[in-house]
Amino acid sequence: MRTLRYKITIRPETDGTYTVIVPSLPGCLTFGDTIEEALEMAKEAIEAYIESLAARGKDIPVEEDQIEATITVEANA
Repeated sequence: MRTLRYKITIRPETDGTYTVIVPSLPGCLTFGDTIEEALEMAKEAIEAYIESLAARGKDIPVEEDQIEATITVEANA
């Protein structure tokens, strides 16, 4: 068994829920009523996604160590 790590994006929605997107796994997203629930749902979604790939003999994407940052800019938009 391997330990895999994936970056996720958590987006708060207008209805108070949270959407989780896994950029390295196309189409892998889930939702939760709280951040904690969204994180748990994300773990389950990632596990199911990987199991599905493995069952079909597909390569499992692995994220390489990268530096990730957010840059804030001001724009007249």
